[in-house]
Amino acid sequence: MPNTFIPDIRKKAAQKFLRVAFPDAEDARTLKAALALKDGKIAEPWLVGNPAAIAKIAQDNGLALGAIPVIDPLASEWKSDLAGLLYEKRKAKGWTPEQAAEAAQSPLYFAGLLLETGKVGAVVGGNISSTGDVIRAAIHTVGTAPGISTVSSYFIMVFPEKLLCFADCAVVPNPTDAQLADIALTSAKNFHAVTGEEPRVAMLSFSTKGSAAHADVDKVVSATKIAKDKAPHLLLDGEMQADAALVASVGERKCKGSPVAGKANVLVFPDLDAGNIGYKLTERLAGAEAVGPIVQGLNKPFCDLSRGCSVDDMVNVAAICSLMA
Repeated sequence: MPNTFIPDIRKKAAQKFLRVAFPDAEDARTLKAALALKDGKIAEPWLVGNPAAIAKIAQDNGLALGAIPVIDPLASEWKSDLAGLLYEKRKAKGWTPEQAAEAAQSPLYFAGLLLETGKVGAVVGGNISSTGDVIRAAIHTVGTAPGISTVSSYFIMVFPEKLLCFADCAVVPNPTDAQLADIALTSAKNFHAVTGEEPRVAMLSFSTKGSAAHADVDKVVSATKIAKDKAPHLLLDGEMQADAALVASVGERKCKGSPVAGKANVLVFPDLDAGNIGYKLTERLAGAEAVGPIVQGLNKPFCDLSRGCSVDDMVNVAAICSLMA
């Protein structure tokens, strides 16, 4: 049975029909994605960048952009107001008004400021820019979500019969216990926002409920406690091995009475090694479709693409970003 996740998220995003800004607009893939969003009535795309360069790429690729707005950070009527806003946000970090004005001319920062001021509902970049540049611009413009201090990422792993959330597989190499708790809480929130399913969060480890003793296990135990204290009503449990999280008979044997064991749908990996290896093995050996990585933990949805992304990837991430708004 084919999974309807992709058509479903596009349909749900169309119901919200948000403006989505694309700061890496000088790329034929971006222009094709913008046209797909517009033609599919999924979102209203805004292209942020040099209008002449964007027009040339469109012409070279036989693309008619029509009425899709192209916002030039160097000539926009909002440029001084947005530069002033950026200065106010960054002056405590030692920025000067000149530094803020220069940064605001960058499409990544300008798009983030459009998002911060509510002129757009989401930002999707990273098809040209590095992940580091995208996340830095996002933190400097929209900041992190209330009560969360960690920017991380998640994948939706699409199987024919189910959806799983894997986190963090792309951003935080060796999270502390507090960071791991943040990753768990934001992943649960976004899994629910994007899929509509109730999250059941497993804090993964090579140990299940004290079966092994190690500092790495202690970190997951501590993260589980922090997350439970912050969100006592969330279905979350750990530490547990992956089979205890996913297989009902194993979960019942190893974690009797757990609200999560054997039926987890949000898997929180203890570090980036485990998460990155885990999602790639699942994609390559189990044939799951990996949708992401989706950046999370920000105050507003500012998503990062892989630089090798396809046009479909861009459309899907724009739809997911819309659902996270």
